[in-house]
Amino acid sequence: MGNPIRLLVVDDHHVVRQGLVALLRIMPEIEVVGEASDGLQAIELHRALQPDITLMDLQLPKLGGVDAIIKIREETPAARFIVLTTFDGDEDIFRSLQAGAKAYLLKGMTVEELLATIQAVHSGKTRIAPAIAEKLAERMSSHSLTARELAVLERIVAGRANKEIASDLNITEATVKTHINNLLSKLGVNDRTQAATVAIQRGIVHLK
Repeated sequence: MGNPIRLLVVDDHHVVRQGLVALLRIMPEIEVVGEASDGLQAIELHRALQPDITLMDLQLPKLGGVDAIIKIREETPAARFIVLTTFDGDEDIFRSLQAGAKAYLLKGMTVEELLATIQAVHSGKTRIAPAIAEKLAERMSSHSLTARELAVLERIVAGRANKEIASDLNITEATVKTHINNLLSKLGVNDRTQAATVAIQRGIVHLK
């Protein structure tokens, strides 16, 4: 057998991270070289350790997982990432793969699936489960929101009224209503409540 695959594990939940590290350390094919609890620490440790693969959670303090992947790949374009998360929204999947992740796993995966994914990514392959690929296909076929529509949607999710949104974004209420009508159409929903629900379910907006 060749050299073990060197892994950096990034997860802000201490118990989850420790459990994952303990699991990986019993695998002879794997060497856990470091652990990070936030996105900024992940960047620092990746720079120092240069792991073969990084297991990256998405919801991280200081800097989110997708942004951490982008920053690391700016420094090390060949860096390889497996997203390991509880989030299965199509927007989360799309952003992660667009940033450069080679695989997307949900935390309910089996040990065999995790190991097979690590080995596949290490050999240069991309690995996406059928259910994840289906959601990604849905995202690719849907209409993307503009930056301004996304800003309005984020404020709808936060419970802001049209007048407040107009003030926040320095636009008129009429313009806010136009953006809302456009985003309702793109999301395929009828009202603000449905828009907020879909935005959270798909990972377009995350609750703080």
